Amino acid sequence: MHAYGGRRTKAQQDAATVEIGYALVSAAFAAAVLFGALTGPALLFELPHLLSKALLRLGMTVAPVVFVARVVSVLMRFRRAAQPSQPGRTSPDS
Repeated sequence: MHAYGGRRTKAQQDAATVEIGYALVSAAFAAAVLFGALTGPALLFELPHLLSKALLRLGMTVAPVVFVARVVSVLMRFRRAAQPSQPGRTSPDS
């Protein structure tokens, strides 16, 4: 059921599916880039053990947080855009 009691159209379902896919792919990309930027030096260069360990742990901690934050922000933006500003009123061009 739709938030306003009606059924979703096929176009609305497709838009939601595309938006979810975009949220997941863009979040995975952002998390992977950040993980690589943080852990890359530890894996490519001979750094002191403590610094290498700290960079690896930081990457493994921050990347999932960035992933979740990106998914939530994209889906919340989509949700706000899908809701009419004044429920019950139609847009002027309808």
